[in-house]
Amino acid sequence: MRIVLFCENKYAIDILKPIHDEALREGGNNVLWYIHRKRISDFPLDGEVEWTYDIQQIYDFSPEAIFVPGNIVPYYLPGVKIQVFHGYAAEKKDHWVIRRYFDTYFTQGPFFTRGFERLAKKYKDFEVLETGWPRQDWIFRNLHTFDEERQRLLKESGRSQIVLYAPTFSPSLTSLPYMQEALVDFVKQKDVLLILKFHPLTKPEIMDEYRTLAEKTEGMVWIDDYTVTKYMLMADAMISDTSSTIYEFLLLDKPVITLRAVAKDIYWRNMQHPEELCQAYEEVMKDDKMKELRQWVIQNYDPYLDGKVAHRMLEGARDFIRRHGVPTHRKLNLWRKYTSIKTFGRIKKE
Repeated sequence: MRIVLFCENKYAIDILKPIHDEALREGGNNVLWYIHRKRISDFPLDGEVEWTYDIQQIYDFSPEAIFVPGNIVPYYLPGVKIQVFHGYAAEKKDHWVIRRYFDTYFTQGPFFTRGFERLAKKYKDFEVLETGWPRQDWIFRNLHTFDEERQRLLKESGRSQIVLYAPTFSPSLTSLPYMQEALVDFVKQKDVLLILKFHPLTKPEIMDEYRTLAEKTEGMVWIDDYTVTKYMLMADAMISDTSSTIYEFLLLDKPVITLRAVAKDIYWRNMQHPEELCQAYEEVMKDDKMKELRQWVIQNYDPYLDGKVAHRMLEGARDFIRRHGVPTHRKLNLWRKYTSIKTFGRIKKE
């Protein structure tokens, strides 16, 4: 099967990498990554995978399946267009927006499956298959890979636990403008090493501000990396806001604290004021009710920590093709076509 992994942003790299690895492990597949030049100027997997910035090359490759963590994929590309999602943030309105770019949605767990099956009945032009989320495969294989690094960080810092601060970048949702003083107070009062890992789309001036803060604050470390998952595995607890990383961390059965999270249902400790941070940390580290809520999230959001998500996705793509053939393009209205061309450019057809 000819497969395209459609990567617009750096955070999508470790979502798509398990699909790449499974496709090669199977054999008989040809995999090509599309990388968005404006958003990823330095592709970390250069030299390790086959990839291109050129959308014309993707078209000429004539993919049979295209896996997409983002919200858009060029309608004119051949191949079954598969939405694999970039997180679990169901409270964000755009998570449920049907833009008509996709032939099928591969959902993370029962909660999402139910929602998209309702939408499939309404729109009648896409299918839904529950597979789990591909980044879970990487987590499955690396649950203890970073244990030694974790112990080294704790030993060097003289602290007993690691807490990750991973906020969203969205100006209307982020906690970044309000947390500096509270975080400094937190590392002074608690026996923790605080890792700052920000979304790659965070404004550069805000990143610089927090980087400087970490350099001059004992017990605080700034991390510049395209992946947050490694640090989730090392951390004992996480601080965030309205970010899909919340659910990724809960799926590891670890406690989360947020500042004014926008969510209909809260399965963690949600602060209204930054000054609550120290008390909130004490609560989440010993609250059995919070653990029960995390178990609900695990069962409903993504119970597939079995290392076989990418396999199910590849099988799902093959099954779609067996039943429907390889789509040559996707029918869209003029606005969606314009958006597709504006974002990715035009191609020359033979």
